Amino acid sequence: MAMATHFSFPVSEGSRGRGRFVRNLVRAVASGDSVAPATSEKVKLGGSDLKVTKLGIGVWSWGDNSYWNDFQWDDRKLKAAKGAFDVSLDNGIDFFDTAEVYGSKFSLGAISSESLLGRFISERKERDPGAEISVATKFAALPWRLGRESVITALKDSLGRLGLSSVDLYQLHWPGLWGNEGYLDGLGDAVEQGLVKAVGVSNYSEKRLRSAYERLKKRGIPLASNQVNYSLIYRAPEQTGVKAACDELGVTLIAYSPIAQGALTGKYTPENPPSGPRGRIYTREFLTKLQPLLNRIKKIGENYSKTPTQVALNWLVAQGNVIPIPGAKNAEQAKEFAGAIGWSLTDDEVSELRSMASEINPVVGFPVEYL
Repeated sequence: MAMATHFSFPVSEGSRGRGRFVRNLVRAVASGDSVAPATSEKVKLGGSDLKVTKLGIGVWSWGDNSYWNDFQWDDRKLKAAKGAFDVSLDNGIDFFDTAEVYGSKFSLGAISSESLLGRFISERKERDPGAEISVATKFAALPWRLGRESVITALKDSLGRLGLSSVDLYQLHWPGLWGNEGYLDGLGDAVEQGLVKAVGVSNYSEKRLRSAYERLKKRGIPLASNQVNYSLIYRAPEQTGVKAACDELGVTLIAYSPIAQGALTGKYTPENPPSGPRGRIYTREFLTKLQPLLNRIKKIGENYSKTPTQVALNWLVAQGNVIPIPGAKNAEQAKEFAGAIGWSLTDDEVSELRSMASEINPVVGFPVEYL
């Protein structure tokens, strides 16, 4: 049975964009090819063979009760997380990023994010065996973990929680105090043992990024990604040379906290700051300074029938070689995130938002990213 497909393009894109869209559509229909939703379009992750959607979903909050979820995890939040997973897939987003520390006892969590993701994958596969799901997880560079063997051991533990025989992307969550060469060797071993399709790092400075890239390159293994804190109001990767190095080396930048943990959604105001630890970061004073930018984001979004969240995420995609991974707690958020791709801000709008954001002093980022 044929499936109806809906198409949209920004009203400000002009006749050239509409003409290109129509030509491609007519060509596809004439050839009998199916036209996939824009959200399902995939891109290569760095120099690896792995292809993922242009936007992924971060699952740090799943099972966590130490930073997210107002310090409590219950069945209602579990069902909401399951809804986020299913709706993401239903809307063409199938790239999920987790970590061994998310929701773990080590981080004072309620239940492992990896275990939840594994459960959701298993349940989805039961009713849809052909579902394509790409999983990324991370190795915690804890001080007592030494040598390449520690990476393989931790990876196998993660695979057990996920219920998988391999993952698509395995990352070093942060640089260790020592032994980073061994960790990188462990990543290479994981590739050669068929436990992962691609490997990456996270929170790596330009210097560390280049060193990791060269060490893996000697084994013929591409460094696929560097996952860092990056958003319209936190552009440290540009200022430290990380973004430029990623572009030069062909390493994909995966952007975590791409909507600044909700600050760019417009949900929070000086009168209604976020709860929990985020309230100490995105203070009333900061949110007051943020309001002019949020108002402009909202106005631009209205021209495209898009929300502030979707505009902020699209701004990141417009930087090129960037895959945002906003965290989805529920189905509504997941559906909104999917609407952030498949359209484009104009160059003038991208520049205007950057200029306005430059007037706001950023909040503090991850502790090790400048090392």
